[in-house]
Amino acid sequence: MDGIRVRRDGPGRPRTRPEHVLADKGYSTKAIRDELRRRGISHTIPERADQKANRQRRGRAGGRPPVFDTERYKHRNVVERFFNRLKQWRALATRYTKRAHYYRNELTIAAIFIWLKDPRETA
Repeated sequence: MDGIRVRRDGPGRPRTRPEHVLADKGYSTKAIRDELRRRGISHTIPERADQKANRQRRGRAGGRPPVFDTERYKHRNVVERFFNRLKQWRALATRYTKRAHYYRNELTIAAIFIWLKDPRETA
């Protein structure tokens, strides 16, 4: 997360903290949730079944379940589908280019082609 830099429209330093994080069950660890809370970032991460069972097994000592917004989590599939579309470009999927700025340019070109092909799917 230290590599995040979002430019501002006007003057000022770039933002380094996202407003919200959507993640899948693979990122449902106490360390990740604690780090997001420490930085003041809200998150929507589903709880894994084993974590839920361990929490329920401990009863009151297990604490409350983490907050989970189902409606917000439904929007995550749009990003996943777009990444799957990008993986169809072999040069992007295998990372043939080694320099970051070349790779970013290829990514931009692929995104433009996907958007031009059918703008309704990426909107």
